[in-house]
Amino acid sequence: MRITFLGTGTSQGIPVIACACPVCNSLDYRDKRLRTSIHIQSEDLSIVIDSGPDFRQQMLAADIQALHAVVFTHEHKDHVAGLDDIRAFNFRQKMDMPIFATPRVVEHLKGEFPYIFVEQKYPGTPKIALNTISNLPFEVGHLKFQPIEVMHYKLPVLGFRIDNFTYITDANFISNEEKEKIKGTETLVLNALQIEPHVSHFNLEEAIALVEEVQPKQAYFTHISHRLGTHQETGLKLPQNIQLAYDGMVLEL
Repeated sequence: MRITFLGTGTSQGIPVIACACPVCNSLDYRDKRLRTSIHIQSEDLSIVIDSGPDFRQQMLAADIQALHAVVFTHEHKDHVAGLDDIRAFNFRQKMDMPIFATPRVVEHLKGEFPYIFVEQKYPGTPKIALNTISNLPFEVGHLKFQPIEVMHYKLPVLGFRIDNFTYITDANFISNEEKEKIKGTETLVLNALQIEPHVSHFNLEEAIALVEEVQPKQAYFTHISHRLGTHQETGLKLPQNIQLAYDGMVLEL
């Protein structure tokens, strides 16, 4: 299974225009972060988790020629805003795009993209095949997804475990029951927004503590804001088994 980090950034704490901060001024390509998303390639199966505002740019940059499903963690704009651009894959693959989301996220998508869900569609409108999920295992092709319910302040969000890989973004609390689903995973991807505490995201200290608690072999931090600092300087603060992810990073699992 190949994991590609399509985006490792966030709208939180990122200036609308370039500023004088070290991250904006960095020449390190690892500090150029689009909104958080990953691509999963397993045999001939191609899946994206979340389609944020940068979805089209990310697909082009990663040269993804086929897409078989989109799985959503939650309904915030930085994770769903690019759904309209699945239409290119509809056209290329001559198929409706399977999407997987909880009922709450589905209702949000219907409000955000009503033209996708109407019976009489305008020609060229994105076409989807809706799959409603919960906090129970489900399958996308030959891959089994184990949802992990985490809290994004007061909003339940789904992370996912696929075999020995676990992906969690937009969390600041995970119950002991849900942590049991993570334990034993070899590779953990986890959000680490910034140095200072945050109301709805793990900060760096909290993310490191969680990694130490569940003890994966390797962990990667994502959903990174400018407030965390540059890739180089932050990387020096991390334990040996933790790395900052960056856009375009590929894991062969």
